Amino acid sequence: MKRALVTGITGQDGSFLAEFLLAKGYIVDGIIRRAATFNTDRIDHIYEDPHASQTNLHLHYGDVADGTGLRQIMERTHPDEIYNLAAQSHVRVSFDQPEYTADVVALGTLRLLEVFRDYVKHSGRLVRFYQAGSSEMFGAAPPPQNEMTPFHPRSPYAASKVAAHWYAVNYREAYGLFICNGILFNHESPRRGETFVTRKITRAIGRIKLGLQEKLFLGNLDAQRDWGYAGDYVEAMWLMLQRDQPDDYAIATGESHSVRDFLDAAASHCGLDWKLYVETDSRYLRPSEVDFLCGDAAKARRELGWTPRVGFHELVRMMVEHDLELATRERTLQAAGHDILLRGRSAH
Repeated sequence: MKRALVTGITGQDGSFLAEFLLAKGYIVDGIIRRAATFNTDRIDHIYEDPHASQTNLHLHYGDVADGTGLRQIMERTHPDEIYNLAAQSHVRVSFDQPEYTADVVALGTLRLLEVFRDYVKHSGRLVRFYQAGSSEMFGAAPPPQNEMTPFHPRSPYAASKVAAHWYAVNYREAYGLFICNGILFNHESPRRGETFVTRKITRAIGRIKLGLQEKLFLGNLDAQRDWGYAGDYVEAMWLMLQRDQPDDYAIATGESHSVRDFLDAAASHCGLDWKLYVETDSRYLRPSEVDFLCGDAAKARRELGWTPRVGFHELVRMMVEHDLELATRERTLQAAGHDILLRGRSAH
């Protein structure tokens, strides 16, 4: 059985990847950060208590800010494949916390690469490494963007991802390591965090539809993104590591839509006119904006045989229906007299 080590396993992509690998018969080791509260809700449905059964999913406390801890985990798990998905991935937050973002995204990758290099050297094993890149690295570069497009990052997050990308390329070339960069364009799902614009929209639309929320505050509605389904994109990560030679790949749908388009699709699914509920708040504007991202994934189609299965409107419908169900549960509990912590969603 192959064994995979996944950083960021509790995130959207990590949870989908863990499902995918377990279905392939892998043993999956996931790194999670120690917290006072449970933060594993995205993977609870695939987690089994190791005391009660033999499980192929194992969780380890660790952090990409702690190189010693990473080294100990790698020595315990002996992975065949490593997927580095750990990041502070919220672009707007990266302007408020640039040093933390750089430490996790850029230096965190460098720490993991050093541990990886040392492990391969003394073990003599062929281990394959996937580095999660982002279309945000392209920034102001004109579309369509692909593997040959020069990077022009427009945020601390994007600049940190560019650094991580080039660290990965350098370690591949300098030490002959099997390292692939996946430059993934925006990918969403019902598991997307509620502070990201797509999930923020679908969560609010469901609550507005059921009378639980009055307003939705957003930033730039004209920004255009290439949105795909996260469940499709994790397959591309795995396919990269099955190749005979490592390389870098852009993963995208090739279609771009604005935030306004996303609002139109989400609201129309619920029979709402979003213009009656949405207001602009300058707090959600970036100091430097990325206006237009649209990916060219021809290389991935040609060499990996990868194509997206879920289209834009199906993705929006999937997310809206999920969040309508959440809103329905919330309203039911309210009607039954339970106190619900709304977490200030009406102010978002």
